[in-house]
Amino acid sequence: MNDKNKIMKAESTNKYKDKESVYLSVVIPVYNEKQNISYLYENLNNILPQIGKKYEVILVDDGSIDGTFKELLKIHEQNNNYKIIRFRKNFGQTPAMSAGFDYANGEVIITLDADLQNDPQDIPVLLEKINEGYDIVSGWRINRQDKAISRKLPSKIANWLIARLTGVKIHDYGCTLKAYTSDVIKNIELFGEMHRYIPAVASWMGINVAEVPVHHHSRKFGKSKYGISRTIRVILDIITIKYLLSYSQKPIQIFGLIGLITGTIGFIITVYLIIMRLFFNMALSSRPLFTLSIFMIFIGVQLITMGILAELIMRTYHASSGKPTYAIREIID
Repeated sequence: MNDKNKIMKAESTNKYKDKESVYLSVVIPVYNEKQNISYLYENLNNILPQIGKKYEVILVDDGSIDGTFKELLKIHEQNNNYKIIRFRKNFGQTPAMSAGFDYANGEVIITLDADLQNDPQDIPVLLEKINEGYDIVSGWRINRQDKAISRKLPSKIANWLIARLTGVKIHDYGCTLKAYTSDVIKNIELFGEMHRYIPAVASWMGINVAEVPVHHHSRKFGKSKYGISRTIRVILDIITIKYLLSYSQKPIQIFGLIGLITGTIGFIITVYLIIMRLFFNMALSSRPLFTLSIFMIFIGVQLITMGILAELIMRTYHASSGKPTYAIREIID
């Protein structure tokens, strides 16, 4: 982030310091949801004022081309608690959420979809759980109203895998309706499509996670932005999450381990073949095993070298960015 962006972000964060502090920020990514916007506002407006604390709603227009932005402007004109961030083009849900998190001023930040499938009536339930001392509260769509093959089945498989790999036992990672404390979510950098797996990504900080059942409705207007092709991205995300959680601080341990195993096997095979050649006069030029052994040795050396380079890159990254390798819950002085 350059100095100009830092100044802009700081000004955005500081502009509320002289006002009553914001308790709740609701971040909503929006992409081509023109027909849903008025109903979304009505549903939110029936719930948020009842909380009794200062709130804001950040609507992130992710490059909509169907007139959604005009509908968002109407809402802002009616209620200045509703703020709009408009992207130049469609960047995706993760960047939209990340922008919302950057500009949110609330002590608690809640995310939900704009397609009316999440129910704002569940917001008080999430806030009640957050107030019990949890850092993240995730919604669990027990009666999910989606297609079984293209949406529910891949989601169940992904949820099971991530829970097993990360140790964060959540039934429904894909539910956008989640609540976060500001100090946790603002210390997480989101890339790719990691917005679904924030509890797992944040687990390295030692967070407290809870899960509460929430309502889920079928889509009435528009069409879903996801299909069966999402499965491939989910698999790649799971691999990325496992690496980030287990080896991002110590990449040599994964690359080096695989390299040592591969290189050692190749070396043993090579020694065996050399013995067979010297003492049993066995020809090596026609044996594919000899080529494989040499290949495995080279692969092992390359993986170990890659691990060392990854270690140097990570240390340079932390040194240059000032990003710590730890997370503090509180300081008692």
